[in-house]
Amino acid sequence: MNAAAEKISLEHEAARIFMRHYEQRFGVKMRHIWHNEPRRPDVSCYYDNQRLDLEIAHLYGSEAEAMHILGRELSQQTHQELLALLRLPVEQRMLEALNRIICNKAQKYYESEKVWLVIRNANPLWRREDMLAHCNKLHLPQQHPFEQIWVVGDMLGVSGILPLYPRPLLQAEAQRC
Repeated sequence: MNAAAEKISLEHEAARIFMRHYEQRFGVKMRHIWHNEPRRPDVSCYYDNQRLDLEIAHLYGSEAEAMHILGRELSQQTHQELLALLRLPVEQRMLEALNRIICNKAQKYYESEKVWLVIRNANPLWRREDMLAHCNKLHLPQQHPFEQIWVVGDMLGVSGILPLYPRPLLQAEAQRC
């Protein structure tokens, strides 16, 4: 599978996992996924019979970790980068990676009326519970195009989903747990 097809496949899988969890939790139907061209968010679906666009991101921690997790061939330099990352506290790496994704995505312009950011955690060292415990330390940009920001806690979605924005959703989640 080429890189573009693999990226689309990962985005669709992340969207399906998110949609399934969202439906189960809130009882709102989310149906039919299609992929978009640039200038629009990655994936569109129907949210309670309204169009909803989802920008999908994967949380790896670093490019070196992404290569390792995706099974890419690693150079000696990449191996060294991975070893250096292991010396940083896990919480610090997780927060830096989440902040980097949110900041990068917040700078984009999307031709969409309703867009949510869905971040799928691909790092097996981090779980939804870790993010919930430390997400109050995230630095959300004041200006961003997202109505909501969510995290899928792990690659398979076993640990569920976590709202990061808006804050009332996050606060309700903290009280729920």
